[in-house]
Amino acid sequence: MIRCIIVEDEQKSRELLKALLVRYCPNVMVHGEAGNVKEAVQLIKEHKPDLVFLDIEMPDGSGFRLLNEFENQDFAVVFTTAFEQFAIQAIRSEAIDYLLKPIVPEELIAAVEKVKRLKEQRSSQKDFENSISNTDHEAIQPKKIVLATAEKIHVIEHDKIIRCESDNYYTRLYFTDGTMLLVSKTLKEIEHMLQDGDFVRTHKSHLVNIKYIINYDKGKSELILSDKTRVPVSRRKKENILEIINNL
Repeated sequence: MIRCIIVEDEQKSRELLKALLVRYCPNVMVHGEAGNVKEAVQLIKEHKPDLVFLDIEMPDGSGFRLLNEFENQDFAVVFTTAFEQFAIQAIRSEAIDYLLKPIVPEELIAAVEKVKRLKEQRSSQKDFENSISNTDHEAIQPKKIVLATAEKIHVIEHDKIIRCESDNYYTRLYFTDGTMLLVSKTLKEIEHMLQDGDFVRTHKSHLVNIKYIINYDKGKSELILSDKTRVPVSRRKKENILEIINNL
């Protein structure tokens, strides 16, 4: 079952969407409704939904403002709006889909199916990781994580990872040998898996291995890593990053 929250300032639109979900998407359960950004933020924190149907224009701000309230977004977003001009911004904000009002049932079904596939993929990988965690990890050196893709199961040493970068509901991992791996996990999930390693969050979209920091560009507020890439450091992370660098 997919747990969802509907964020829409018009009661009539909320009722219509709920009716469509009942009729066409019985695997979706509505856990709450909100008519503004403030209410929605509280509901999401309380219910931790898999999916948020999110209107763009609301009385106390936009749907994009709501997403900015969550540094580590771990729920899927489907925007619902009557305005086509927001499509590009919605895609850039990592939405899984974008539905124009009046909502067409076939498009709603397709959007929910995307969320279902993403949830199943994450659940399958989590089960596999739990089975791996029951082995004697103390005997495994160096530290490793297990990540699955559609083709393979990858056992990866922490020290082989230079950095990780968010890509919508996926994460790209960049390695010391110059290769890259795309996995269906959020950056927050990857960060949790690497929490006992030498990794630090520099930005909403970036996680780096401190072993590969070469220097810090004060003017641009960027880290330069051993593979010559430049990773941004957000204002709220700057103090922590500078402290880590000073202690290297």
